[in-house]
Amino acid sequence: KRAALRGGLWSTAGKSAEKYLMLTLCKLYQVPENNYDASHFVKDKGKKVDREIDFYLLNNDKEYLCEVKLMGKWNPESADAIIARNSDVFVADTLSQQNKNQCEELNVSWVALRDKDGYKRFKLDLERFEIPHTDYDGNLDKDLPIILDELFW
Repeated sequence: KRAALRGGLWSTAGKSAEKYLMLTLCKLYQVPENNYDASHFVKDKGKKVDREIDFYLLNNDKEYLCEVKLMGKWNPESADAIIARNSDVFVADTLSQQNKNQCEELNVSWVALRDKDGYKRFKLDLERFEIPHTDYDGNLDKDLPIILDELFW
């Protein structure tokens, strides 16, 4: 029971942070608001299988599904969510080399935030899907507080 409670708490905390993490990445790269969607998931009861998607990148009529996991590298099962949700982008705190290889084999773009300058891989996703953006070469220590103030206030 303790493990179930702990897992449920981490899942809830993760869900609360995932949207803001992706919004922060979009703000860093000045992605126009009409090129992403962070709206709350509403199940489509008309579908047999309808899984929650964390975030969408948008370009014209195309939606690119983004899966976000704030997991450690010794939790490979969480990476399997990209298969279940047919994700186009996988953003995680930490990814093992095996996770990265799996993403590449499945043609899923990945971002490992704990890698040195890991957030910079998000630019590759934006380029791959032709999402309008501005290259980011600013100062994170200066820019993050401004972005977070904008998102939370």
